[in-house]
Amino acid sequence: MTQPLCTFNFQFTKMKKPLILVTNDDGISAPGLRNLIKVMNSIGDVVVVAPDSPQSGMGHAITINNTLRCSKVTIDDGPQTEYACSGTPADCVKMGVHEILKRKPDLCVSGINHGSNSSINVIYSGTMSAAVEAGIEGIPAIGFSFLDYAWNADFAQVTSFVKRIAESALTIGIPEGVVLNVNLPKLLEKDIKGIRICRQAMAYWVEEFDKRNDPTGKEYYWLTGKFINEDKGEDTDEWALENGYVSVVPVHFDMTAHHSIQKLNTWDF
Repeated sequence: MTQPLCTFNFQFTKMKKPLILVTNDDGISAPGLRNLIKVMNSIGDVVVVAPDSPQSGMGHAITINNTLRCSKVTIDDGPQTEYACSGTPADCVKMGVHEILKRKPDLCVSGINHGSNSSINVIYSGTMSAAVEAGIEGIPAIGFSFLDYAWNADFAQVTSFVKRIAESALTIGIPEGVVLNVNLPKLLEKDIKGIRICRQAMAYWVEEFDKRNDPTGKEYYWLTGKFINEDKGEDTDEWALENGYVSVVPVHFDMTAHHSIQKLNTWDF
């Protein structure tokens, strides 16, 4: 059985503060992002580039047929520098790295997402796609998600874990070509058992479309569905979250199915 990650007690030496790029998919005013900014301010110099409106479920979409706008804003007090971008989460990272920052950041963090991005949800997640985009740029990156969809979710219960994982990424490092998908259970801090390194559970959505009519009588559809987890492994993110742990799944953006190459080479073309 995978053991809980050890407790981290790192302290940064008196050196130049790390530069941290912060983004999300819920929008620049989302409470999850505001809490993440506060945590990162305690670690390094923070620059925020986040969508000016919610972009959940955008996956790795980028803007290629429309203009992009990015404006400096002030949302609340703090030493961070903030920009609101009209594009997707992946756009925000591209804009931050190539137009706003004067050097490559030491870390990119995305979130804290309002709701889960465990298992197959990583495919659809704008939160994780922003982290993946940073990873493609060679930047250590982490996506954080909290299993509470409420706008007024109590993020204070999980910010200590966010800080520990971010500090570990800076002091120890994340393997090259890998980004971390971190999901935090909806529990009081005292009830969270620890941190577990996991694999992504083999789970899926059974989609349904709720067919409705608008006030003019025209039909429209609302996507709904049921999440099905048939993976009984105790090394998965779903198991960890159901049993009171923070799950950390290493994700790589090389989508090659390497194990299939030998088999496909037997095909007679």
